[in-house]
Amino acid sequence: MARLTQIVFDCERPAALARFWAAALDDFAVRAYDQDEIDRLAALGFTPETDPIVLVDGPNLEICFQQTDVDSTGKRRLHMDIATDDRPAEVARLVELGASVRERFDGHTWMLDPEGNDFCITDDD
Repeated sequence: MARLTQIVFDCERPAALARFWAAALDDFAVRAYDQDEIDRLAALGFTPETDPIVLVDGPNLEICFQQTDVDSTGKRRLHMDIATDDRPAEVARLVELGASVRERFDGHTWMLDPEGNDFCITDDD
């Protein structure tokens, strides 16, 4: 049986989007850069802020943000749902982090992250 270990986002600004999702999700953090990795990036002409691939570590799962130039307009077929026991407060917190509300429904709020990726905040039943 296979297990899910990584979710990959194609995006324009990996570092900024990684920081958003690390702040949005409990127990997730942007993977720290050690000096060897900073030196490796520098040799390629990058810094941690311009790194084309940034990882966010969480419990039993990592999220990879990779820079692409793929057109990202339109609704995507896949999105994340995030459950909370206080949806209005969580929506407000995520808006402060740079998300936007697309539409509100009885049991969930459809939102967009700072690069326009769909996700929903759901009521924790």
